[in-house]
Amino acid sequence: MRAGNDVSMGGAEWGLLVALALLWAGSFFFYKLLVAVLPPFTIVFARVAIAAAVLNLVVVLRGARLPVGAGLWARFAVLGLLNNAVPFSLIVFGETRLSSGVASILIATTPMFTILAARVVSRDETLGAGKLAGLALGICGVGALVGPAALEGLGRGDAWAHWAVLAAALSYGCAGVFGRRFRALPPLTVACAQLSSSAVLMLPIMILADRPWTLRMPGAGSWAALLGLSLFSTALAYILFFRILARAGATAVSLVTLLVPVGAVLLGTVFLEERVGASGWAGMALVGLGLLVLDGRAFRGLAGRIG
Repeated sequence: MRAGNDVSMGGAEWGLLVALALLWAGSFFFYKLLVAVLPPFTIVFARVAIAAAVLNLVVVLRGARLPVGAGLWARFAVLGLLNNAVPFSLIVFGETRLSSGVASILIATTPMFTILAARVVSRDETLGAGKLAGLALGICGVGALVGPAALEGLGRGDAWAHWAVLAAALSYGCAGVFGRRFRALPPLTVACAQLSSSAVLMLPIMILADRPWTLRMPGAGSWAALLGLSLFSTALAYILFFRILARAGATAVSLVTLLVPVGAVLLGTVFLEERVGASGWAGMALVGLGLLVLDGRAFRGLAGRIG
């Protein structure tokens, strides 16, 4: 990892980031199917518990073992709280009052919170004009991508819902910085331990808040959505997340929140035959430009050629 230049990535890291964005973009689709039939804490618990069970099985089949030690598992619990339990719950509750477009714009502030958290914790992250410009372009791009109607919604609705999603972005940012301390461990190990801890944390909350024994058994479609959310948008996604975090750093992996809305639009275009308007293409272009500014290599190369 490069201290002080936490955004510079190679082609492999950018490819992993795009794959992660597509996996997390799918979670919006799965959430839409599930919120109509299950309460929020049940959705969050099922998401992390199924993913944790699958990853634990993978660990066993590979003949590996999870690390031991109360101190290490306490840190895994903190990571699970910051990266899963808190943000997942806040986003689900926020979207009961907000559109997914408004939520996308608010979550897109995650890289800003990550840079600020890294600056406070380690002092090796600089918040220069280039990063500010790149983040501003990216967030504006997300706003253009989700459309003018969503931008109007930023000033409407219950204020707590907006703050809930912003708090989720802050939690993600802190999780990215806190997760740096696990970069010596294999991504599968960290993902498995984090999700296992999250499942343990969410279980009593789900039981007390949702009383699952009073709920109707979900249908086949809901189970399919839960499996898709858990296996692809959670288990596989977090293996990629920790691989990127270990190789490129916290700010780099947080850029996925700018790409997730792009991934959602592209998935809708390919699989649902949705049309992308002029503002959508302009938004994707702005997001791309913002990422180029944040990465910096293209502009440094251009400056070198001109010079």
